[in-house]
Amino acid sequence: MKIIKAPDKLFKDLKKFKISGKSIGFVPTMGALHAGHLSLIAQARKENKIVVVSIFVNPKQFGPQEDLKVYPRPLKKDLLLCKKEKVDYVFLPGANALYAEGFSTYVDVEGLSAVLCGKSRPGHFRGVATIVTKLFNLVQPDVAYFGQKDAQQASIIKKMTKDLNFPVKIKIMPTLREKDGLAMSSRNAYLGKQERKDALVLSRALNLAKVLIRGGAKDTVRIISRMKQLISKNKNAKLDYIAIVDSENLKPLKIISGNYLIALALNIKKVRLIDNFQGRFSTQSKSVPNMGTL
Repeated sequence: MKIIKAPDKLFKDLKKFKISGKSIGFVPTMGALHAGHLSLIAQARKENKIVVVSIFVNPKQFGPQEDLKVYPRPLKKDLLLCKKEKVDYVFLPGANALYAEGFSTYVDVEGLSAVLCGKSRPGHFRGVATIVTKLFNLVQPDVAYFGQKDAQQASIIKKMTKDLNFPVKIKIMPTLREKDGLAMSSRNAYLGKQERKDALVLSRALNLAKVLIRGGAKDTVRIISRMKQLISKNKNAKLDYIAIVDSENLKPLKIISGNYLIALALNIKKVRLIDNFQGRFSTQSKSVPNMGTL
């Protein structure tokens, strides 16, 4: 496993594989790797000759009051995990290597970036789209792997890839969960014992929506209202939003139909957590929620 910090060195090293026709699978991360990340890496290893993982806590996607300084950075552990998963290259750049003094060029996916998490985190998805663009240009992967837990991010990256004609296949893998239903996230490391229990309100709210839809509920206002009632019973949970939207364009739905996404974000004290599930509804068949292992 090679660890590379310089962008130009990474580009030169990987170029020879592109020339020889060896497929490159890429998993971009901010580190603090967990089983969800490892599942992406394992899929990349299964499908490609060369696997590249980037570990970079991207400052451009953090707001001024967010957790950039304290974001978990267990680098030694992350590198050991990458080695165990037989990663070929770990790209480990510093912020100055990717954002030199005077940096002023950004990628903004309009529309999709302004809703859901984008409302309360202005500039977040501009930072995500910009760093992913830079990484795609450096790695030039054949396939890039992302998790369904970040559903809005996945939609934005797919749209950006299409709009900018990147020759990259985007593969979205299912959300992995703990045994109790909590979606795996690097930010779970912030949670104390009680906060960890409180965080289960996300998956419980989604399970409630699932039950309601299977029972025939289609009115999204009613479904969201019931989810909010459940969450309001937890005094440590501060809701940001619950939304039921079209899973492709993220536009709000009044009635459950077609391919839909139910997404929510809340804070357990100071820890911001997100979760979601996707489903499909047609008049010929019952709604089929796609919730990973939830």
